[in-house]
Amino acid sequence: MDKKYEALFTPWNVGNVQIKNRIVMCPMGGTSLFGWFELGGCHFDKEAAKLFLERANNNVGLIIPGIAPLRDTFWGKWLWQNPKMFEDLKEFMDEIHKTDTKLFVQLTAGMGRSWAITELVAPLHKNKITRALVKPIIDTSHELACPSPQPSRWAHDIECPEMTKEQIHEIIEAFAKTAKLCKDAGVDGVEVHAVHEGYLLDQFAIEFFNKRTDEYGGSFENRYRFAAEVVAAIKEVCGEDYPVSLRYSVESKMKGFCKGAMPGEDYVEVGRNMEESEKAAKYLQDAGYDMLNADNGTYDSWYWAHPPMYMPQNCNLDDVAHIKKFVDIPVVCAGRMEPEDAAKAIEEGRIDGMGVARQFLADPEWITKLIEDRLEDIKPCICCHSGCFNFSSSKGHANTQDLTDTMGLARCAINPKTMQSKKYKIVPAAKKKNIAVIGGGIGGMEAAIVCAKRGHSVTLYEKTDKLGGVFIAAAAPSFKEKDRDLIKWYEREVTRYPITVELNTEVKDIESLGADEVIIATGATARRIPIKGVEYTMDATEYLLGEKTVGQNVVIVGGGLTGCEIAYDLFLQGKNPTIVEMMDDLIVTKGVCLANTSFLRDCFEANKVPVHLETKLNEVLEDGVMVTDKAGNTFKIDADNVIMSVGYNPAPLAPKAKHVHVIGDANKVGNLRTVIWGAWDVAMKL
Repeated sequence: MDKKYEALFTPWNVGNVQIKNRIVMCPMGGTSLFGWFELGGCHFDKEAAKLFLERANNNVGLIIPGIAPLRDTFWGKWLWQNPKMFEDLKEFMDEIHKTDTKLFVQLTAGMGRSWAITELVAPLHKNKITRALVKPIIDTSHELACPSPQPSRWAHDIECPEMTKEQIHEIIEAFAKTAKLCKDAGVDGVEVHAVHEGYLLDQFAIEFFNKRTDEYGGSFENRYRFAAEVVAAIKEVCGEDYPVSLRYSVESKMKGFCKGAMPGEDYVEVGRNMEESEKAAKYLQDAGYDMLNADNGTYDSWYWAHPPMYMPQNCNLDDVAHIKKFVDIPVVCAGRMEPEDAAKAIEEGRIDGMGVARQFLADPEWITKLIEDRLEDIKPCICCHSGCFNFSSSKGHANTQDLTDTMGLARCAINPKTMQSKKYKIVPAAKKKNIAVIGGGIGGMEAAIVCAKRGHSVTLYEKTDKLGGVFIAAAAPSFKEKDRDLIKWYEREVTRYPITVELNTEVKDIESLGADEVIIATGATARRIPIKGVEYTMDATEYLLGEKTVGQNVVIVGGGLTGCEIAYDLFLQGKNPTIVEMMDDLIVTKGVCLANTSFLRDCFEANKVPVHLETKLNEVLEDGVMVTDKAGNTFKIDADNVIMSVGYNPAPLAPKAKHVHVIGDANKVGNLRTVIWGAWDVAMKL
């Protein structure tokens, strides 16, 4: 192992619990050991247990599973009322401890206004009759309960009800009872969720959200009382020496309701600012917390706690390191942490632990590979959130994510086996075949690798001189360094298996290949809209690949994800992008996480990037475009260049047949998740 990482592998203590190294697997929604948002109710989740045991066997120091609601989302049963679940937990902890890894269970008071109410559930809540009818199954008023009445983060036309003192006391009691059961099951500690990310305890702590006039609102001490009483109750039943961590946001990074602050932006904090945080961290330590598991942000500035690829690496490090000066307990920092920078910060005493979350979903062996100096073998998380947490929302819409996705968080776009080990697995082929894969993009490479792992003989055909396909263009912007790393990972991975790669080979007749099975992965082509002056435009890939250059002023037609990322790329270059979009918001596509989309929306607003919504393109000119807005006003936008980003059409080389299988965008235009998972769906059956 490179010496620069040595500080990551030194022991440390949280309370009286010694942890073998400084790498913490941070909690992620969907990885709860007690299930997650499942109709069957709370239970010991064997799939999550398998996930954690695999990571424990790959050298992680401390594991903190995802949030476990104290009261089950469906049917309303309290966790402490399920003794069988804790018996299963004890058996699991025995296995975890054989690896010398420690594990804390994270328990949540709730989510309040941050509860991601879905488009399916929102109408049921809005109607008093249906709300009452579904209450025995899902008590939406309980899930949405806040310190004070206020709009939901996800459905602004829903007012979240005020939580009663009786409910507060019931939650505090549940924390204590559940923590005691965890301790008795051999769990090394618990984490309280959370004065963090704008969840319920954080809403109580932040004056912007808390307008109560009783002992749980008003003064600093009153606002932090809920969190203080929780740890006191846990310590009373579990003992003063039982570790209790707190998930903590140093600063809220909020400018207002659903308005976040950009990195480096000069703004007025309406949530918890650094001055209050210095005081709060010390107050919470003195209340009894043994560790701060820290980053920044709320759901109004979600990209700080769930950083997309647009956020800087180690984006929370300076703030978390600052807050450590005010406490004596260990402080863990999370948020796009890079091992080299984390090790340096630990060595310098700026933080105590490196918090990592979604990289563990992409590659369960990444720590082992780091120890063995195999960094190039680490499959990188690309911060897309399209498998692990794709709660999406746009103007006038609650969480538009499909219910199956809501109930299946913590999966991974680039690693289908994560939390889906029963569905996606490598099974040796009953009959070895010769398989031709046409198209060397991500989907084609993934299909080739899976087929080869199953024992097939595979030939991969690519008409250009390099592998990567359209993902090469997608990875071109400066902020897509992890995407570029992923392409390199695939290029190396295909060399590890008996896969013959034929570059500069365009296949025109699939029957001439003599293959038993043919997989078509030829992707999609850019859509061209029939409009006057279209010859003056370039498509998104032409710009991204550098095939055509642009001037200072650029109009992007299409405010989907690709169009917005192009606009952001141009902005970073110091150019002047303008977006023209027919819909009433940017990026209205399902499956794109609000953390990602809200960053782009907030960035454009904060930096005054012109965005014309509900605006139709009429004509492209040599020096701009003519458009008509929703009020019927027609006007010209001057531009040096116009980039069309209006979607793609599947471009399969051949149609599906008995031995011909079409995958990825060649089958149906989607995203990297649909491409990779779809490749597995086909390759596992051949």
